[in-house]
Amino acid sequence: MSAEAPKPPYMPNPGTLGKVLDKIKEAATPPRFTQDFLVDTLGFKGGYALAAIPFLKKIGFLATDGSPTEIYKRFRNEGESGRAMADAIRLGYASLFKINEKAHDLSDDALKGLIVQVTGGKKDDATTKYIYSCFKTLKSRASFQAGVLVPTTPESIPKPDRGDLAGRESFSEQPNERGIGMNLSYTINLNLPPSTDIAVFNAIFQSLRKNLLQNE
Repeated sequence: MSAEAPKPPYMPNPGTLGKVLDKIKEAATPPRFTQDFLVDTLGFKGGYALAAIPFLKKIGFLATDGSPTEIYKRFRNEGESGRAMADAIRLGYASLFKINEKAHDLSDDALKGLIVQVTGGKKDDATTKYIYSCFKTLKSRASFQAGVLVPTTPESIPKPDRGDLAGRESFSEQPNERGIGMNLSYTINLNLPPSTDIAVFNAIFQSLRKNLLQNE
């Protein structure tokens, strides 16, 4: 499987995953999400709960050093929680969305079939069941109503050199000898592909800057 679409993440106990997510909302955001934080602050006594840390990294809640990301912080905000989780699902389960961009809308049987297609496993084996159950646990806390957003990674987020995802540019011409001037402005709205490959976004923004944003 390519680096762009890693194997879907899972925990051996999806029920514990749901409890960890609920506790994350209750506790203050730590500088780093460590085993001590999981045990002493969130109240889990090891075991399956320890698998939450690598899992949270794979869905973009934590950076590689364990520090909470923007997705983690947005998830704790009731007004952003559902959308943040939708972003986390698209990031962690990119291999599913690469094949079917509506993976979150599939029936239970169709979702299991998609998981089998991606992993090469069996429909009734433990790994397939864990992936399916974790996906459903996350989905129950997600809102996909806002549409596809740009997937983020824990370490870096591709950004254009100028402006936000909706770039804005304006220019004005000096009045000619007859005193007539002109002011123009335009707004560019981008629909970015569901990819976690930074090179894809860099190429898009470089082309945009070269062909539209530079007044040459």
